[in-house]
Amino acid sequence: MLECVTQDAPRPPQWRARSLVVLGDSTAAGLGDPLPGGGWRGVGPLLAHALSGPEPVAFANLSFTGARMACVRNDQLPQALHARPDVTVILVGMNDTLRSDFNPSTMRADLDHVVATLTAAGSVVLTVRFHDHGKVFRLPQALKRALSGRIAELNTVISEVSEAHGAGCLDLDLLPGAYDLSAWSVDRLHPSELGHRMLSRAFGQMLAERGCAIPNPTSLVCSGGRQVGTAGHVAWLILKGIPWLWRRGRDLVPYAVSIMVKSALR
Repeated sequence: MLECVTQDAPRPPQWRARSLVVLGDSTAAGLGDPLPGGGWRGVGPLLAHALSGPEPVAFANLSFTGARMACVRNDQLPQALHARPDVTVILVGMNDTLRSDFNPSTMRADLDHVVATLTAAGSVVLTVRFHDHGKVFRLPQALKRALSGRIAELNTVISEVSEAHGAGCLDLDLLPGAYDLSAWSVDRLHPSELGHRMLSRAFGQMLAERGCAIPNPTSLVCSGGRQVGTAGHVAWLILKGIPWLWRRGRDLVPYAVSIMVKSALR
C-alpha cells in the first residue's frame, strides 16, 4: 500500500507569543489612529490582538512621542527587559534625522545595544526601515534632499544592526500600498488607521515566517477607530502639525542650507 505523503500541507506553528513590547516614537505610540474615547491605538494593540489566542498576550507599549534612538536605549529598554517580551517591535529614528546633532555612529551604537540585549534575552526583534517621505509629504527641494540623505544613513544603520543580530526588518519602501495617501494621516508623517493596520499585518507575516502562531491576522478593513473629518484635519494642522514642523524644521534647515551651498560651489 502506498503511503500518502503530504509534504505541501502547511506546517503547524512552532511557538506562540505570550508577550509583546513596542518601543519607539510617536508612530509606535499610535499617532494617526485615534480612538473614539480619546488616545491612540496604532500598530501595537493591533499586533497584540493578532498574536492573541484564547488568552490575550501580555502587551506593553513603552514608546512615547519625540523619542529618539538614545531614548529607546536609556529609558525604554530597561522597562522592556522587565516585561520579558517574546516579541519586540522597534520603530524609531525619524526624530533623530530632524535634529542638528544627527549622528549615525551614536545611533548605531544605541540600536546595536538595544537589539543585542533583547535578542540575548530571548526576544524576537522586529525593526523598520523607512520610506521616501518625499513621496507622501511635500518639502522644499533642499529640505527634501537633506532629509532623504539622513534617512538613507538611518536605514543603513537599521539594516546592518538588524542583520548582525538576526532581527526581522520591515522595509516600508517595499510594503505594498505604503505610498497610497490613504495609508497616511493628515500630517503625512504618521500612518492612518489603515497604515497602522498595514504595519501590523506585515509584522504578523514576518513572525509567521519565523514559526510564530498568528491566530487573528490583522484585517485591512478599518474599524474601531475614530473618523476625523475635514474640520478636524484643519484644526490639527493649525494647532499641532504646523507648530511641530516649525520646531523640527529649525534644526534641519541649517543642514539643508549647507547642501545648497555645497551644490552651488561645485
